[in-house]
Amino acid sequence: MKETEKHNDRIAKMIFASVYPHYITKVESKGRTLQELHQVIEWLTGFDKNKLQQLIKEKVTFETFFEKAKLHPNATLIKGTICGYKIEEIENPLTQKARYLDKLIDELAKGKKMEKILR
Repeated sequence: MKETEKHNDRIAKMIFASVYPHYITKVESKGRTLQELHQVIEWLTGFDKNKLQQLIKEKVTFETFFEKAKLHPNATLIKGTICGYKIEEIENPLTQKARYLDKLIDELAKGKKMEKILR
């Protein structure tokens, strides 16, 4: 799939708080916990539970969310396809970071062991 500027712009303007409940539903419906979700998010972004809740309360966009994040140095090891896009081929840095998060949450929901998810 070819990424478009419209697609990248849509991700940048999306409110993190509007997507977060879907992350919770996805992992909990597959038997994983909210604590595990927070662990994955913290590994990728550096945001602890309190900072995450603050960003949700502020209704930050994905653009602001990832501007404030301190991405884990091993984030570039996240590979594979998510939403029809090969993560390592995504050119837009923000879209790639959002897809890193999607991929980690997907792996968590699919039952992958935490030590494999947190590369």
